[in-house]
Amino acid sequence: MEKKIKRVYLLAALLFIISIFLPSLSFASSNSYEVSSPVLNIRSEPSNNASLVGQFTKGDTVNAFDEQHGWIQTYYGGEPVWIAKHHLISTGNSDQEQTAAETETVDTSSEEATAEPVAETTEEVTVAADSIYVRSGPDTSDTIISYAYKGDSFDVHSTSGDWLEISLDGGETGWIASWLTTDGNVNEEETTEDAAPTVEAAQTQSSSSGSLSGYNIVIDPGHGGKDPGAIGLNNVQEKDVVTSTADHVVQHLEEAGANVIMTRSSDYFVSLDERVQMSNKNNTDAFISLHYDSFSAVPVSGVTTYYNSDSDTGLADSLNSTLASTVPLPSKGTKQANYKVLAETDAPSVLIELGYITNPNDLTTVQSADYQSSAGRAITNGLINYLNN
Repeated sequence: MEKKIKRVYLLAALLFIISIFLPSLSFASSNSYEVSSPVLNIRSEPSNNASLVGQFTKGDTVNAFDEQHGWIQTYYGGEPVWIAKHHLISTGNSDQEQTAAETETVDTSSEEATAEPVAETTEEVTVAADSIYVRSGPDTSDTIISYAYKGDSFDVHSTSGDWLEISLDGGETGWIASWLTTDGNVNEEETTEDAAPTVEAAQTQSSSSGSLSGYNIVIDPGHGGKDPGAIGLNNVQEKDVVTSTADHVVQHLEEAGANVIMTRSSDYFVSLDERVQMSNKNNTDAFISLHYDSFSAVPVSGVTTYYNSDSDTGLADSLNSTLASTVPLPSKGTKQANYKVLAETDAPSVLIELGYITNPNDLTTVQSADYQSSAGRAITNGLINYLNN
């Protein structure tokens, strides 16, 4: 009996030791990556069509245990999940792999040797269409993350079918359609597929020939001073995010030639009556009030464009359309509302809620300069569409 008890204790001790060291052994065989995009979708399978189970944010570190066709398998909530590799930056291999790399003799004829480093194997392509989308992945269903214009040149990192992975500013990458580049045998009659709307190219024109030249646009950053607006997660105040967003919006509008009037240019209080008066006395062509939303239910997310009267629907529809195709947050469409700044402003007017600061994903996204610049570009292009039609 005493020997049996000793065996039980010995077995229990052995299982305890294995339970401690087994996870570390498993992780030792994985690669470590850092998320480079503001938001990275986590999916149940290695496919853009697979169900969404969560999101990582920029700076998060993940361990990769498998790779399939540009997708990395990791763990989220204790379950195996998949994320797109082109949104990741390698932070190093396991000790075992590093040791092997140090002792391995490099064979320059091997597939691995020719694939690394990427920078030494790049070629350059030039955009041939007037303007094209830069996407997060090699498919027209992938998110639009930027734009490129005729004559822009990029280094190519890799290819996937008819798509090219190119270098972007800040060390990030994106994907463009090869058939819209000088190396893609461009046919003028076939450049419409995945070409960005021609209004995207207008933002690069000078003020003298810009598509908004001669138009007076009032930008109304909501709240300010003693009025903080909505209070989001981590006590983020709506007025602060709105102020920085307005700067990006104004920059894009001015680049397109618009004369911009701001109801406030920094953090101070302006009454609703004063905002209306500023618009009505300036022969305004369009009034746009910028806001961020909040809601008690944390999962609520997205961008909403509000209008007051039927005469404002054209402006609201145009801005909703360009926002939906440009910013990464979902569109909640247009809605009618009786906000004072809309009801009492003579010019066509809208109030845009650019995201929910009570939603962790929305908050992380809207605080980034990339998002705020994208919002500015979308608003500018929406105005170009509306005012020039």
